[in-house]
Amino acid sequence: MINRLLVANRGEIARRVFRTCRSLGLSTVAVFSDADAGAPHVAEADLAVRLPGNRPADTYLNADHILAACRASGADAVHPGYGFLSENAEFARAVLAAGLVWVGPPPEAIAAMGAKITAKRLMAEAGVPVLPSLDPAGPGEFPVLVKASLGGGGRGMRVVRAAGELAEAVESARREALAAFGDGTVFAEPLLERARHVEVQVLADRHGTVWALGERECSVQRRHQKVVEECPSPGISGGTRELLYGAAVRAARKIGYVGAGTVEFLVEGDRVAFLEMNTRLQVEHPVTELVYGVDLVRLQIELAEGAALPPAPPAPDGWAVEARLYAEDSAHVPQAGVLWRFEIPGEVRVDSGVESGSVVSPYYDAMLAKVVAHGATRASAVRKLVTALGRAKLHGLTTNRDLLLRVLTNPEFVNGNTHTAFLAPDGPVHGPATRARATAAPDTAAGTSTGTGESAPAVAPVASVASVASAELAAALAVAAGNRRRARVLSGLPGGWRNVRSQPRRARFEEAEVIYDPLPEGVTVVSAEPDRVILEHDGVRRTYEIAQYPDDGGAKIYVDHAEGRAELTPIPRLPEPAEHVAPGSLLAPMPGNVLRVEVTTGDRVTRGQTVLVLEAMKMEHWIAAPADGVMSGVHVEKGQQVDAGAVLAIIQEENS
Repeated sequence: MINRLLVANRGEIARRVFRTCRSLGLSTVAVFSDADAGAPHVAEADLAVRLPGNRPADTYLNADHILAACRASGADAVHPGYGFLSENAEFARAVLAAGLVWVGPPPEAIAAMGAKITAKRLMAEAGVPVLPSLDPAGPGEFPVLVKASLGGGGRGMRVVRAAGELAEAVESARREALAAFGDGTVFAEPLLERARHVEVQVLADRHGTVWALGERECSVQRRHQKVVEECPSPGISGGTRELLYGAAVRAARKIGYVGAGTVEFLVEGDRVAFLEMNTRLQVEHPVTELVYGVDLVRLQIELAEGAALPPAPPAPDGWAVEARLYAEDSAHVPQAGVLWRFEIPGEVRVDSGVESGSVVSPYYDAMLAKVVAHGATRASAVRKLVTALGRAKLHGLTTNRDLLLRVLTNPEFVNGNTHTAFLAPDGPVHGPATRARATAAPDTAAGTSTGTGESAPAVAPVASVASVASAELAAALAVAAGNRRRARVLSGLPGGWRNVRSQPRRARFEEAEVIYDPLPEGVTVVSAEPDRVILEHDGVRRTYEIAQYPDDGGAKIYVDHAEGRAELTPIPRLPEPAEHVAPGSLLAPMPGNVLRVEVTTGDRVTRGQTVLVLEAMKMEHWIAAPADGVMSGVHVEKGQQVDAGAVLAIIQEENS
């Protein structure tokens, strides 16, 4: 029996495992890097052990340090979470050799599925349908997907559409795979661009029982990383579902699997092809838990202790949809910094690694939380999720919230028509028709089909122009109220009072200039405080909650209300002199490590040519020349750590 369990991971998954441990009466141990010393998962554990350093290779990927933490804390079991060492067979063997309980599958099963090339051969032997493997040096057909043999999560994957792109894509995939998984082996497969990505949750005990516990639809992805998942899939037939379940069970039996795992497939019509098997708990496991009424972490622990599964899995109940909330901008560039406020309301489950005041570091994945809604129908689950995301208070970092709302309210998603190119530039979310709809988004729209015979209301994915203007007015009134509250003399007089008014009163923000006295026609102020403003417009009252935070440039103001939100940056009356940046400067979009510098001073470059590559949050970020020109300066070198906004290089454009 397990008494004290160490989670060899961080953030959201560590907190998730600790929650189950508390319900089972198990003592818990956290490990943490220097950057994570103040993280919530550290505070929630009974004991915590420092892993010196910040880089994953020095901390969460260092098996020796993890085992030393087990010895220091007296842990008798290890749960690997997902990512990091969770699919490392040698680590699993080392845990078992140390006399500890490994809460995961047998090392032999991990090894069998760890190398995708070997895994495909084994699956073919078991009668599981697979795609052909192609030689990455010359696949002979395009488009193809170059993939890392080890690992997952979209790392070490590149789409190649023409032979001229192949060499650079293979080399980049190898570097990223080596950095993330310690192995740079890659292979290629035919690219099925508009297939569904569907996975089956499996559970197996030591006594011969294997469950296929439903499927999850994971087709909405960016950079080959899942963004929205749901259970069940809205777009496969009963026959395809049975084919998937049978293939998943055969896969688990083939490798003598024990524990929780996931078998992933591409589905194109009635065609099914094996992708990979994740020999661990998946990020998106909550949708299965909510639909089937199980605790998968508890089942993992019980199976590790030798428990037997019932002969058949429980029956499903309802629908669950999960959205992954990331700290990233509209170009999917990860963001680091302080998350001043993190509040998500509503009837949803929130699995997060952060809380208000958390610092998001550049060393790890940028996911803040998984927001999951369950309902009797798909429509009700989606509605709950849209409402919760729309009303969440997310202050301090740019997030992908608006992208998630555009996905969840897109007619194609509502109809269940998702595929792996859903977020492509020409896909349903980013295509021209969608951009036109978003620009003129109404506050409500007619209902649309959900693909299950229901009707779901279409909710505006982003705030309308009118609601943004109202939020800006509320912010201006809140700032004025704060100024009066802080006034040292005559604080009882209205702000800006004059015997004879000479001009309107204005508030200046970087995003807009707002006249708030006189008020717009039809608008009256019910109340105005620094943190809350109530306006009435044509007989309808609206409440705006205002939050102001210090920032390097002055202050940030966040306005949250029922119809949207706004983020504003006040312009100070007496601004500090701005630091001069030379024309043609290439700036670091985020803190990171310089992985590679491909030019030197004096080199001639062309528009789009790679100048250097940054590594941040476990991803490569290519910095390209914005125009033809000559490198007049290169200010960084390989291995250098840079801050966001640092000047990396300077290009003298040819026409300047």
